[in-house]
Amino acid sequence: MFLNSLSGRFLILTTVFVMLAEVLIFVPSVARFREDYLLLRLEKAQIASLSMLANDMIPEELEKELLRNAGVFNVVLRRDEARQLVLSSPIPSPIQATYDLRDPGAFELIGDAMKCLVRPGNHVIRVIGNPVREAGLLIEVTMETAPLRMALIDYGLRILLLSAVISVITAMLLFLAVRRFLVKPMKGVVQAMMSYASAPEDARRIIVPSASLHELRSAEMALASMQTQLTGALRQKERLAQLGGAVARISHDLRNILTVAQLFGDRLEDSDDPMVQRAAPKLVHSIARAVNLCESTLAFGKAEEPPPALNRVLLSDVVNEVVDSERLASGSYDISFSEDVPAGLVVRADPEQLYRVLANLIRNARQAIIASGKPGEISISARETDGAWTIAITDTGPGLPAKAQEYLFKPFQGGVRKGGFGLGLAISAELVRGHGGKLDLLETGPEGTKFAISLPKVVAILDEAAE
Repeated sequence: MFLNSLSGRFLILTTVFVMLAEVLIFVPSVARFREDYLLLRLEKAQIASLSMLANDMIPEELEKELLRNAGVFNVVLRRDEARQLVLSSPIPSPIQATYDLRDPGAFELIGDAMKCLVRPGNHVIRVIGNPVREAGLLIEVTMETAPLRMALIDYGLRILLLSAVISVITAMLLFLAVRRFLVKPMKGVVQAMMSYASAPEDARRIIVPSASLHELRSAEMALASMQTQLTGALRQKERLAQLGGAVARISHDLRNILTVAQLFGDRLEDSDDPMVQRAAPKLVHSIARAVNLCESTLAFGKAEEPPPALNRVLLSDVVNEVVDSERLASGSYDISFSEDVPAGLVVRADPEQLYRVLANLIRNARQAIIASGKPGEISISARETDGAWTIAITDTGPGLPAKAQEYLFKPFQGGVRKGGFGLGLAISAELVRGHGGKLDLLETGPEGTKFAISLPKVVAILDEAAE
């Protein structure tokens, strides 16, 4: 379990890399130790030879003792171009190799040291070097390799032991530092995420960035931003659910009230007043549409918008009805309406839903022109192609602001006028999608805004093929 954690793996990797670094130090250290060992033997041999030169009547026992102290078999000293065997003793075996220490290369020293370590047995070698303090031109000795190899092994073991201790201490220090400055803050982030996940609606559980490391603090800030947005979205969802329940209750009561108003409206049709006779059918029709809307709202809490009841609809009748209502609603404001809809154009649509879409778009255009305080015009045009019907609604209003364009067709976010909720366009887009069509914003700006409704003819084509 510990090895699968970040701390455990970091500890292992740190130990391995520190040991690798110590091994890289160990190799040249052993080579340096071997060189110093051989140079020391040359120096001792030089001292012994100088003693012999000072008094050439030294007894044979003393000469052997000087050679034993120097650790060599014989000494050759070269002075004034003359090569002289100063001290000598019997050599137990032939010379196996010669090493020149006067100007050795680094890789040469390392290679000779490694060979000495891995080559077992006792061999005789010749070593050549420069005398110290310029006491001659050259000094040459013969010696055994067994003592040198034992000294190298002892030195290497001590270096490896020291390296192991340094590696463990270094790894532990790094392990504690990583746990303190990295693992512990990361565990804090994980705990904060788990705490937030248990109750994402609670804003108190949103992480507060506190890490001193720049990278970890950036991660905490990104997490805090995400949690803040998610909490806001959940709160909005809860508010929408509450609002949906409230709207359903209001629609239920409003439907009952409108039903009573519809009964009284039916009686108005029996009036002899010409003005009442002209207005009563529109009033009754408007009340009936309001009742239908309330019933649809009550159904909205159970499902999405009901699928459209597709029928062949004379588009000019629907447009005329919407325009008449909006012309009355415009009152004294200087707003003109124009219709460019072919008289015989029949579309395949749900008349009630198509009315709601057109009413939302034209109402938004009318309110935008009124809010600008300037005269304006709203035009509705339609055309038919082989594959679709297209209805365009154009106004000369001030255009949509940037926020409305960014959140177009999103409820409760794309509202334009003060107090609006942006529901009209969202509902209209959903109703058009239910017809298999698409609602698009074609252009908007200071010169005005243009929306287009595209209704495909796929169903009509299938009907024709079935006939």
